[in-house]
Amino acid sequence: MDKKNYIPRVIDTKLEEYLRTFGAVCVEGPKWCGKTWTSAYHSSSEIFMGDPAGGFQNRKLAEISPDLVLEGESPRLIDEWQEVPPIWDAVRHQVDQTAEKGKFILTGSATPNHKGILHSGAGRIAKLRMRPMSLYESGDSSGQVSLEELCRGELKAVMTGEVQLKKLIEVIIRGGWPGSVKLPLEQAALLPGEYLNAVIDDDVYRLDGIKRNTVKMKLLLRSLARNESTTATNKTLKNDVREMDDEDIDVETVSEYLDVFERLFLTDNQPPFSAGIRSSVRVKQAVKRHFSDPSLACSLLKATPDSLMKELETLGFLFEALCERDLKIYAESFGGALYHYQDYKNREIDAVVERPDGEWCAFEIKLGANQIDAAAENLTDIRREIEKDPKGRPPKVLCVLCGMASAAYRRPDGVFVVPLTALKN
Repeated sequence: MDKKNYIPRVIDTKLEEYLRTFGAVCVEGPKWCGKTWTSAYHSSSEIFMGDPAGGFQNRKLAEISPDLVLEGESPRLIDEWQEVPPIWDAVRHQVDQTAEKGKFILTGSATPNHKGILHSGAGRIAKLRMRPMSLYESGDSSGQVSLEELCRGELKAVMTGEVQLKKLIEVIIRGGWPGSVKLPLEQAALLPGEYLNAVIDDDVYRLDGIKRNTVKMKLLLRSLARNESTTATNKTLKNDVREMDDEDIDVETVSEYLDVFERLFLTDNQPPFSAGIRSSVRVKQAVKRHFSDPSLACSLLKATPDSLMKELETLGFLFEALCERDLKIYAESFGGALYHYQDYKNREIDAVVERPDGEWCAFEIKLGANQIDAAAENLTDIRREIEKDPKGRPPKVLCVLCGMASAAYRRPDGVFVVPLTALKN
């Protein structure tokens, strides 16, 4: 690759840190999110398991003797290692033998079965999750506000400029796929659909050699799209398929297919948060459903700019997915993690960023600026409720992450307001 044309990614700094710390780093995530480009940028030699040259000669060599593909200048990139699972143990063994740091970078777009992998690689091979581009990486955010600084309660008020609803819709439909960032929307919108077809028609079988009902898998994907950014249960998804698509699928099959989607990095769910609160409030433990990129949900829903303009509720869920994709990318860059909050008194917080020190920050996500007051009131109400409990641990920062706001500032009630298109890590 021509490293002069490389587009910097948020994960770069973390990858460099891990290469200084561990013998090998595995960069995993959905296909086409940029894993190979980023890993090649940080490597000194490379081999590609998916290269068809010579009748897939590289893969055949690796299957005969995994050690053969490890020879090369460090860091050595081994792309799509899961095509030959024994590579994992070969890398771990060589790291053990040399005790050198930064010897290998592995990339993987699927999590294989552990059969054939003898060791977890703990302490030798570190894992990094890579996602499609955030708005800051794709150039659609000005980066005037740092999430890391915001989570410390630091924000300098700044005008960020008007945001057009049409532009937000375009970046949702387009997604964060590096190959489509510079394409016209009509062409970029084709990529997510082809992505899904390729994964379901090919990668699902290659994952473990098991034939599955691809028709029902696609129906379940459509149900997930209809339930994007919600805490729909497996039973809810089953019933949705029956009611909306007039097909039946049992709960066990739903669970199996959801596991496959997760192993292929099609989904990227948001776990529930409770550990940092320490109050007597009972907190629900349901994940919030997300695809790895909101463009996948758009493709499954056959969403267009015109249709989303008319279906603002659906647009709101997709905008929330966009925000939470970016929050994950930014938070993980400084050791944070993203959750959501939902309790049995029907109180919700769209996104919770837990800092490395255990303190947490609460985010409500709203598309329109006219929703900011209600969102801020919800945040302050929940904080007061937690503060009433002697064991309660309230959030350190409250923030409304908005689509249509034109400034980043702190309100008199202490709640921050930040436009998504001004956020960075």
